[in-house]
Amino acid sequence: MALEQYHGDMKMCCRCSACKFIPMQRVKGADYSYVCPSISRYKFHSYSGGGRVNIGAAMLEKGFNYTDKLLHIVYNCQMCGACDISCKYAMDMEVLLPINEFRIKCVEDGHTHPALDKVINSLRKQGTMVPGARGKRAAWAEGLGLKDATKEKVEVYYHVGCLASYDKDMQKLAKATVKILKKAGVNFGIGYENETCCGGRAFQMGYKEDFLNQARKNMEMLKKAGVKTLVTGCADGYQAFKVLYDKYNLKGDLEVLHITELMARLIKEGKLKLNKKVNLNVTYHDPCYLGRLGEPWIHWEGKKVPGDRFVFDPPKTYRRGTHGVYEPPRDVLKSIPGVKLAEMTRIKEYSWCCGAGGGVNESNPEFAEWTAQKRIEEAVSTGAEAIVSACPWCEKTFNEAIKESESSLKVHDIVELVEKAI
Repeated sequence: MALEQYHGDMKMCCRCSACKFIPMQRVKGADYSYVCPSISRYKFHSYSGGGRVNIGAAMLEKGFNYTDKLLHIVYNCQMCGACDISCKYAMDMEVLLPINEFRIKCVEDGHTHPALDKVINSLRKQGTMVPGARGKRAAWAEGLGLKDATKEKVEVYYHVGCLASYDKDMQKLAKATVKILKKAGVNFGIGYENETCCGGRAFQMGYKEDFLNQARKNMEMLKKAGVKTLVTGCADGYQAFKVLYDKYNLKGDLEVLHITELMARLIKEGKLKLNKKVNLNVTYHDPCYLGRLGEPWIHWEGKKVPGDRFVFDPPKTYRRGTHGVYEPPRDVLKSIPGVKLAEMTRIKEYSWCCGAGGGVNESNPEFAEWTAQKRIEEAVSTGAEAIVSACPWCEKTFNEAIKESESSLKVHDIVELVEKAI
């Protein structure tokens, strides 16, 4: 896909500002009505989904003028997709896809961000985008006696992900996941040094070719190993394997599960028993790339019907975020004895971003932290003691924001609570 193919979508924008807010029917007050961090932070129309597609349409017609201001608008977006889903509450048009293509075009035309170039260079050299990654990827697994899925036949391949592999604070999530899978009797293995970055975050940043290189490497390894089912605890990895690989016809028949989906299945089948009480009042944060952007890809081929109306033949089905992974994590939390769940205002497909996506964490950490702070404030308003998510990037970003704000709110990944319960 190229930006030109979304010219009709971008021209459809009527500047109604639906992309900036959660749907009116869900608004409970002014405090948590915004859905887009970028427009909420910078408060100028060009930083909204509608503003970005207006700029894209104008540049297709008048030529691309890469000013510093334009690039600030392009790169200060978490690519969280909230604008796209809120727009589609009432409209049939693509918002996130042309925004993504606009960023890809910026990269292809050489207008990149230095901070993002740095992490992409790390990806090219080391197979990871985690800053300061050193040593072996699977050093965390030493002494655990885990199977090597590239050498032994296993039912499930556990893709650990870059952050849980290299970040010493997040390696606890990989170890907790391993403990849970062992407890449930799952025949699984990891890739050890054959595992490499999924490439999802590179795609968010606009480096499409680097993403495709990583996707091909991963699928070559998985096919060679005969892997049929892949499970991951990283929302970015889940969306990459489940959605993006499918979008570019690379996924094949690979079954992709998030750890919350597998745990919910194992609990229902009686293979995973949560017996120990965990007395905690929590609220759950839906990661963007597990929720609205984790919705399966819909393949469509057709053409626009000539005329004034924006009509396709055959009719085009739009992804509206409603089929993301929402209930499995909530089912797991409700299965843990002692855990009480209180919901925030912005949940499921209208969840507020943690701030880490789209390269903003690397290019503008202040904006990323501001976004996380807003989510922390919303979590505190529920009366919860802890905010629980299902992605290491969310946990990392929230922890950093809490450290700066000196909030007493605790942060957990869902696998940490399940580990306590078994």
